[in-house]
Amino acid sequence: MTKPIDLAKGYMNSFFGQAPIDEMESLLADDLIFDGPFHKSATAKEYLNILRENPPKDVHYNLENVYEDENSVCLIYLFSKPRVETRMAQTFEITDGKICKIKLVFDTNAFTKKITTRQGVLLM
Repeated sequence: MTKPIDLAKGYMNSFFGQAPIDEMESLLADDLIFDGPFHKSATAKEYLNILRENPPKDVHYNLENVYEDENSVCLIYLFSKPRVETRMAQTFEITDGKICKIKLVFDTNAFTKKITTRQGVLLM
C-alpha cells in the first residue's frame, strides 16, 4: 500500500516541475475535490485542465513540517516564486491508494502585494 506521504510527494514533484504535470494524473482519484483560495474543482480532469491551461512557472518550495496518519497527510511549506513568498499548508486525503481530496490554505495577500511608486500603486 502506498503511504499518503509518497502520494503527496509525487503530487508536489509534478506541481513544482520535477516531474511532468501528466504524471500527477495517476495519483489522483477521478472524483478528486480540490479546494484552494484561487481554484476549486470537483474532478481530477477539471483540476488537471486548470494546471495545463495555467501551468505553475518558476515555483519552488521548502518543506517545513509533515503530519501523516494512515489516510491523510499535511504538508507545511514555504512557497516561493519571483516577488512572492508565503507559507502554505496543504492536506491530502487518500482513499483506495489515490488522492481524493486536496485542501490548500495560504495568505492570498502575498500574491497581490502593493508597491508604491512615484506614478502610483503597482500591483505585484
